[in-house]
Amino acid sequence: MEYTRDELIAAVSSGMPAKRWKHTEGVMETSVLLCERFGADPQKGDLAALLHDLAKYWPIEEQVAVVRDNNLNTDLLQHDKQLLHAEVAAFVSRRDYGVEDPEVLDAIRYHTSGRVGMTLLDKIVCLADYIEPGRDFPGVDKIRDLAEHSLDEALIAGFDSTISFLIEKRKVIFPLTMLARNDLIQGLKR
Repeated sequence: MEYTRDELIAAVSSGMPAKRWKHTEGVMETSVLLCERFGADPQKGDLAALLHDLAKYWPIEEQVAVVRDNNLNTDLLQHDKQLLHAEVAAFVSRRDYGVEDPEVLDAIRYHTSGRVGMTLLDKIVCLADYIEPGRDFPGVDKIRDLAEHSLDEALIAGFDSTISFLIEKRKVIFPLTMLARNDLIQGLKR
């Protein structure tokens, strides 16, 4: 079954608190803006942003079960449970909402961690999640300024911010995020 945008909005917004839905709307708006600025498909950016947090408020046990039962990336189970919702959202977007576009599914899957070889859409959705208008953390304005001109520079600054925060809190850093950051830096040097 194919869902209309309005049906997806109703389904996703009903599964999260109003404040998180406002964040999702901000990510959608920012994603479309970044797609237009950097030459990606705004419809794909909007769809990935709409679905990116659909599993965020599912019970952790349910997210773990989806990962285990469907042979998804079980490496995630060894890390912060906050990473699970992205993998689960990509899976559920396909299973429950009929999203087949691998580019959209990957942008959902990697919006929290990044990955080596990020596509343009991966970068846009990940960055939109960092800089949507409702975000307020030290350094967000610098990342927004960088996003005016360079997707890669802005994402590197976003990853640096996340990594610094995790170090400060003495939390484990998901290796894929470090690899994604390093890949972006190496890409700028090429």
